[in-house]
Amino acid sequence: MALIRGINVGRAKRVAMADLRALLGSLGYGEVRTLLNSGNAVFRMPASAPAKAAARIEEGMTRRLGVSARVTVLTARELDTLVADNPLVKKATDHSRLMVAVLFTRSDLKKLQPLLRRDWAPEALALGERVAYAWCPRGILESPLFTAITRELSDGVTARNWATMIKLHALVAPASGKD
Repeated sequence: MALIRGINVGRAKRVAMADLRALLGSLGYGEVRTLLNSGNAVFRMPASAPAKAAARIEEGMTRRLGVSARVTVLTARELDTLVADNPLVKKATDHSRLMVAVLFTRSDLKKLQPLLRRDWAPEALALGERVAYAWCPRGILESPLFTAITRELSDGVTARNWATMIKLHALVAPASGKD
């Protein structure tokens, strides 16, 4: 699964999902499907490293679609873990306000460690293997917590709400061989 940062937000970096699916297919990825219009793609890939796939997709988007955007690729196993390990899911009363910030570089989690020591109530923060879970009951535009996460990670993160992550997980689950 690929998460593409910052496309189709406002008027900048417009990418038609049909063009994204065609690009991924031309790169050798199979069973390509997209969700929504915001850079979520599910596909089968050969047994190559996710970082290598992300770099190929970034390069292809720049070269063929004329759009430069950061891409992160998660395996089905990583997505399963991300979904299973969310400690805030029971606390969140609105899944559109429970955010999952997926880090491009796992080692960047250390940048978020100091945020765990602050009291964000009524918001909440938890860290996973490669993600930060952020409960933002007033929404991300009104969230000091989400602002702090993005300030620490800059363009090293892409975020989706929990409702979108669950939909992506459902798309991946039936077709995945857990790779």
